[in-house]
Amino acid sequence: MTAKLLEGKVFAGQIKETVRQELTALKSEYGITPGLAVIIVGENPASRVYVANKHRSCEEIGIYSKVITLAEHTGKDELLAEIMRLNLDERIHGILVQLPLPDHMKNAEKEIMNSISPAKDVDGFHPVNVGKLAIGEESLVPCTPYGCIKMLELAGIEMNGKRAVVIGRSNIVGKPMFHLLLARNATVTVCHSRTHNLAEITSQADILVAAVGKPGFVTKDMVKSGAVVIDVGINRIAEKKLVGDVDFQAVKEVAGAITPVPGGVGLLTIAMLLHNTVKAAQMICKSSS
Repeated sequence: MTAKLLEGKVFAGQIKETVRQELTALKSEYGITPGLAVIIVGENPASRVYVANKHRSCEEIGIYSKVITLAEHTGKDELLAEIMRLNLDERIHGILVQLPLPDHMKNAEKEIMNSISPAKDVDGFHPVNVGKLAIGEESLVPCTPYGCIKMLELAGIEMNGKRAVVIGRSNIVGKPMFHLLLARNATVTVCHSRTHNLAEITSQADILVAAVGKPGFVTKDMVKSGAVVIDVGINRIAEKKLVGDVDFQAVKEVAGAITPVPGGVGLLTIAMLLHNTVKAAQMICKSSS
């Protein structure tokens, strides 16, 4: 058996087309263009690339994009003041603070992220949005796990009644992935560094999501024949070599479907950021009408 390849560019393209249609409807009904503001602090090269990609994607699809670049030595209070201005800016519907922040702000990261208005929290990290996701209310959802779910839906992969296993319990991927799968009636197990008999558990999964940040962590013997394997990991093992958390070459021989790295889930993350920006604008417009 050779697994079906779940290519991110295919699904990202479909999501972007839906976002374009929603943009047109927003402009027609409310006369607005959704706006996304991204704040970057410092000179981190990878962060600058990510921000440039987000900016370009917004411009391509018709979302107003504002990039705010602050110096490495910027203080916490100055950053918080910038976020407060954006919270009140009616042209901005989504706010994103690019991580990681400089070392001198590490201890204030939670305070900084929580200062973003929940209505404009397109990362889906604010406690209000986390809580709404947990209890099944409409909210802004973290982009990467939401992208995984959209990929499964667009690929026609049934989640209802399926056994799903998530490896990793981070606030960014693992925990929201649990809630999203549960909301679609999967039976979900979350595994982590203290889990015993990991391979025994993962080998029962119809849907296996790997989000641990360890190259090639998921091996062939951990995967059920015909399972859908979603690899969220992005690990740099050489200057120009990226691999996932899954031993792709081996696992593709037993899986029914699998995402590549690169070219898989990562492409959906930005697509879902665009989706969340438009959704935030829709929710803000509806609440104020």
